[in-house]
Amino acid sequence: MEYNIGAKIKELRKARKLTLQAVARETGFSPALISQIENNNVSPPIATLSKIARFFDVKIGLFFEEDEVDCKYEVVRKADRREVSRVISVAGTGHGYAYEALSFRKRNKKMEPFVVTVSQRPEEETLYNHDGEEFLLILKGQAEVILDDERIFLDEGDAVYFDATLKHRLLSYGGEETQVLAIVTR
Repeated sequence: MEYNIGAKIKELRKARKLTLQAVARETGFSPALISQIENNNVSPPIATLSKIARFFDVKIGLFFEEDEVDCKYEVVRKADRREVSRVISVAGTGHGYAYEALSFRKRNKKMEPFVVTVSQRPEEETLYNHDGEEFLLILKGQAEVILDDERIFLDEGDAVYFDATLKHRLLSYGGEETQVLAIVTR
């Protein structure tokens, strides 16, 4: 089951009577990319989704919520995870990863946990930044994390915690699939 992230973004935009161009201008993304996201043709990377959420002054978790009653806790079974695929970079190329939300019913969370699977190195190493903080734990494989101009190599079991306003990028390293627990705060 996939999320309908695009419809939620479109609903936010229309409720504020904004054009695609206005959202693009304020977020720094192209109107074409915003349109592709709204029409669910592509899924935005987590950093892009974070910037869009910040622009609309909503929590990133809004895009993953179901229409259910708020609860004090949430259990998500492995079989019930929701994958976000077709992740496309701002330049319109493949991003080389997919992610699964590990929480999508609990509302008003202070953090968003994901399992990120990096399957290939992208053609370009575009760096992203957004407000908040990030924590990455390598569950399987090896990763290369770029933080500003520094490249950090992480093995299975290694972790990194950083201020997400730093330009950053998570890449697979060693030619094999890498699986990462990523926790993003706003």
